[in-house]
Amino acid sequence: MSQPAIKLYRHPLSGHAHRVELLLSLLKLPTELVFVDLANGAHKKPEFLAINAFGQVPVIDDSGIILSDSNAILVYLAKKYGNGSWLAEDPLAAARIQRWLSVAAGQLAFGPASARLITVFGAPLNAEEVIARSHALLNVMDGELASTPFLAGAAATIADVANYTYIAHAPEGNVSLQAYPNVRAWLERVQALPGFVPMQPTAAGLQAA
Repeated sequence: MSQPAIKLYRHPLSGHAHRVELLLSLLKLPTELVFVDLANGAHKKPEFLAINAFGQVPVIDDSGIILSDSNAILVYLAKKYGNGSWLAEDPLAAARIQRWLSVAAGQLAFGPASARLITVFGAPLNAEEVIARSHALLNVMDGELASTPFLAGAAATIADVANYTYIAHAPEGNVSLQAYPNVRAWLERVQALPGFVPMQPTAAGLQAA
């Protein structure tokens, strides 16, 4: 029997949703993309709150299994469909991946992702602060990527999937990647993975026409 399509409730400009879309594509899983109209508050309507009480995208429906939170979804998909190649069983390797999932929910969310929220969605945040946090993160990433091709080791894992999108789109939030050659090389390695799909770009920040 063929694998039924996994429904992904998402918005095309959500980096959190793109993480999940990217892993689904890398795993070659049939996917049905369900547009959630964030601009008109569809994520706060009762029918959406019934599948995610936090009122956020992404959400997946895998044959009746409903899951929200992008990093939790990455763990689920890697465990269920990844054949051990996206989330390690070895304790140390698993911990290295978890470290970068924590970064994705912490420094990344409050740095590059927040910077992009200002320019793309008009969020009332302090641009100077979030851009400074972004460069602090990029400095660490660039240093670590000097000695390893992917964030958690020699092969791509969900650590890379979780962090890729908001780093790749950081210039939309006025965060330049020019000073980080190892980060830029890592982005290219992720983009070269079989099944890679990009997120829709936005003409904002440093990417403005």
